[in-house]
Amino acid sequence: MVVAATGFFDGVHRGHRAVLQRLCAIASEQGQESAVITFWPHPRNVLQQDAHSLRLLNSLEEKRDLVLSMGVDRFYVVTFTREFSHLSTQEFMREYLKVRFDVSSLVIGYDHKLGSSSTQTSEELISIAAAEGIQAIRIEEVFLGERLVSSTKIRHILQDGGVQDAADLLGYNYMLKGVVVAGNRIGRTLGFPTANMQLYEPLKLVPANGVYFVKTKVLGKSYPGICNIGNRPTIGEGNARTIETHILDFNEDIYGLDMEVVFLERMREEKKFDSFKDLKEQIARDKEYAYLCQVK
Repeated sequence: MVVAATGFFDGVHRGHRAVLQRLCAIASEQGQESAVITFWPHPRNVLQQDAHSLRLLNSLEEKRDLVLSMGVDRFYVVTFTREFSHLSTQEFMREYLKVRFDVSSLVIGYDHKLGSSSTQTSEELISIAAAEGIQAIRIEEVFLGERLVSSTKIRHILQDGGVQDAADLLGYNYMLKGVVVAGNRIGRTLGFPTANMQLYEPLKLVPANGVYFVKTKVLGKSYPGICNIGNRPTIGEGNARTIETHILDFNEDIYGLDMEVVFLERMREEKKFDSFKDLKEQIARDKEYAYLCQVK
């Protein structure tokens, strides 16, 4: 038998971590394994509820790694379909938690919902679980200062470029992962070559346009860098949005390789310069500031 927590866990933020810590503690006390049962894809993608604007804080792989890093023993993924969305709370508990996953105890967040009901209270959920032979344990909401920690709040903060604020709520620095692809090499002609990244997870949320001080992980090592997210307005109008990183003191050929960009600080907004000369001078200032960031 296992002690489990269910949910989408997007971001695996401080609120989720409180649930996971309690989950592991209870499992240890009861001499059972701990398990997270999550869903993929996101319900909004399947049910088409404003799916065009949905952006995720984690890919499924990132979420798995973050959950397991908390000490959870098992990570299970249930495919979310329209048919699955019609299951009642009782049906989900009986068919999935009891029969499929052999759950004895269920750790739930303060606003947890299970099954097709969107108006269910935690008291009702605890009662339904008890009827199915499952002990449900409720965890209170988590605040950072006066702010309630939530995935929605973190998404809004990142969409405004607040990577440091988001890191406070997440409990770790936000990152993007992808593969290095060929760009237009304008950075190289300016003396600041950049690595253009194509995301592995297309629905991953990209922070607001701007210039960021970052940590870049490539070739098994970590390097400081400057990441520009935006449409490169100095080059011209109508450019596609790109994620370009100038890695400090680095001169390796990394096209086609995996790269991770970890956001540490937003340095400035993206802007249109009057000339490439002005742009080059600004990038030089950005680079000087990035070196200072390393010793903060």
